[in-house]
Amino acid sequence: MPAVPENIFYEIALILGLAIVLGGIGQKLKQPLLIMFLVTGILAGPSGLGIIKSHEQIELMANMGIAVLLFIVGMRLDLHLIKTTGTVALATGIGQIVFTSAIGFVIALAMGMEYLPAAYVAVALTFSSTIIIVKLLSDKNEIDSLHGRIAVGFLIVQDIAAIAALIALTTLGGVVPEDGSILVTIGWILVKGVALLGGIALATKFFVLPMLRRFAQSLELLVLFGVTWAVFLGALSDYLEFSKEVGAFLAGISLASSEFRESIGARLTSLRDFLLLFFFIDLGARLEWDTVGAQMGNALIFSVFVLVGNPLIVVIIMGILGCRRRTGLLAGLTVAQISEFSLIVAALGLSLGHIDPETMGLITLVGVVTICLSTYMILYSDKLYRVLAGPLRIFERKDPYMEKGGEMAPDTVYDALLVGVGNYGSGLATHLLERKKKIIAVDFNPSALDVWRERGVPVLYGDMGDPEFHESLPLGRTRWIVSTVRDPIMNLALLQLLRQRDFNGKIAVTAESEAQARIYREAGVEAVLEPLRDAAEQAVDSLTQAMDVIPLDMDWPIGFREIRIKSLAAWAGRTLASIPLATKAGVSVLAVSRAGRVHYEPGSDFRIYPNDRVVLMGPGALLAEAEGVLNQVGESDEGMSEAEVRFEATEVLVPPGSEEIGKSLAEIRFRDKYGVSVVGIARDGNRIFPGPQERLEARDVLVVIGLAESIERFRKQPWL
Repeated sequence: MPAVPENIFYEIALILGLAIVLGGIGQKLKQPLLIMFLVTGILAGPSGLGIIKSHEQIELMANMGIAVLLFIVGMRLDLHLIKTTGTVALATGIGQIVFTSAIGFVIALAMGMEYLPAAYVAVALTFSSTIIIVKLLSDKNEIDSLHGRIAVGFLIVQDIAAIAALIALTTLGGVVPEDGSILVTIGWILVKGVALLGGIALATKFFVLPMLRRFAQSLELLVLFGVTWAVFLGALSDYLEFSKEVGAFLAGISLASSEFRESIGARLTSLRDFLLLFFFIDLGARLEWDTVGAQMGNALIFSVFVLVGNPLIVVIIMGILGCRRRTGLLAGLTVAQISEFSLIVAALGLSLGHIDPETMGLITLVGVVTICLSTYMILYSDKLYRVLAGPLRIFERKDPYMEKGGEMAPDTVYDALLVGVGNYGSGLATHLLERKKKIIAVDFNPSALDVWRERGVPVLYGDMGDPEFHESLPLGRTRWIVSTVRDPIMNLALLQLLRQRDFNGKIAVTAESEAQARIYREAGVEAVLEPLRDAAEQAVDSLTQAMDVIPLDMDWPIGFREIRIKSLAAWAGRTLASIPLATKAGVSVLAVSRAGRVHYEPGSDFRIYPNDRVVLMGPGALLAEAEGVLNQVGESDEGMSEAEVRFEATEVLVPPGSEEIGKSLAEIRFRDKYGVSVVGIARDGNRIFPGPQERLEARDVLVVIGLAESIERFRKQPWL
């Protein structure tokens, strides 16, 4: 093979080209890129093609990648995600760290390892890759599922523990003084640490945040200032013997409360990924295969522990906390690997002389094996659960109270079960309650459910994608299942699960596009909600009406306001003459828009209906009062109970000798005579969808539909 020219630019070009080729192969194999970058380092290193010569330059970029990673982690350290999943994420995260590190330490000691290397291995086994897990869960549309949110919550706990480990190692990792004055050394470290934190706090408040606001007009300067701040603190921290990584992390923490953190973080994410490429390449290039080969057996044992033991630990902890075994397994699979933090901790230990290259190679091998295999375990988690559901039953409480349904009246019939009460779901819930409908709210966000629990709505904490969760639902007493989730995969899976449980009610799902709506209709759902299309249509109606009706050149103290008539408005269906706008609010109706047509200067006998858009004219101070008059809530169908205004369907037999036999439906005039409609006829085992000329025969079974009151009167007809 010809010698590679010793030119850093040529060298980087060859390395990047090799990384692209191997990255493409990894994409086909559904493997995370960091594995392929490790392979790139192995192939480009001394054990492979020998491309890498400039080790110092590559190591510099690797260190910069770690610093940028910790800077971004500090900025995006979102403790709110732990709060929204409650004690489950916190307890599971802490419990998994404690048990994994303890068991891993015992295994390492049993293999004959010294205490310090065994401790490094044990710590490395506890961390999972937040970047990889979030990517995999996002690809599967499970990032907002119950197990997804719990997993992200305890992964953040792991990140905090990893940062704490890095800080501890870099501050206490030096050689203990020969005179044994360890207490003096620790005391001096604490003094420097407090001074560093105090200085950062003061600088952030009086200098950094004001400068960020000044540079906010230029995104390039804003990002540059953020990076400069991180590099400066990294250098200062290194000077104080706390390491560059600790300084970069503290720089991120100092900007976490800034409104500019998302803008800075988004710009730096690509830089982080590019620089971390060199960390994994450098790691792969430094692996000594002569020593790594001897670690194959130990690596296999640790890999089995991580792949099987870590998920099992999570399943047990979450089972004790009252979660279902499915939720525990799907969340547990996200810790069936070790992360880039594990490799960073190990590399730091190697640089401090705490571990040898053999231990570094062992941890790297465990990382390669577990990341490769756990990726497929997560991708095919549902199939894996179906296989393991039976054995995992022993880890589930008889009463999984964490995902159990709330208090519900045993005999109550519910009009709707709302799946998801976020922004759109909350709006649906509000309007359903205004219409006196009985609803149940289902969500995996405790904070969202607390809002509706306080309003007296039964709430269920759980994931509708879990077949066993459906056992706690009153499906037999629910008329409609309404999903506000906008993921077609989840909605179609929900539809299939409901059919498997012989759900006899109706199903409504939410679509983001007409293509999705078409898929749902073909799947047989009864109603498709399209919030984006409906909102856009209403917005355009309002805009075009304003363009056409409201004058632009009015130099007069008079105002205009466009109002949409709500469904429950007391004056819906009434004439303008009957609405006391002029007497109550002192305004006039200029125009009414309905179904794309504008009615200018409508007369006093003009009736307004729900969804009409009314343009009011009058003194500005009185327009708000006028809107209150028009949309004053009133009772629809006054004097009729809720049961009387609901449509019902029933079947009736046409007895022999009935006077209606031989007559057509048009001649009988069912709607005029009885207030019901005949929608079907069962005759001699056949189902007929009748037209107006269809004639009745003896023993026909009529399927009729109408208001409850009309159906009751129809049943009492003498000819029946």
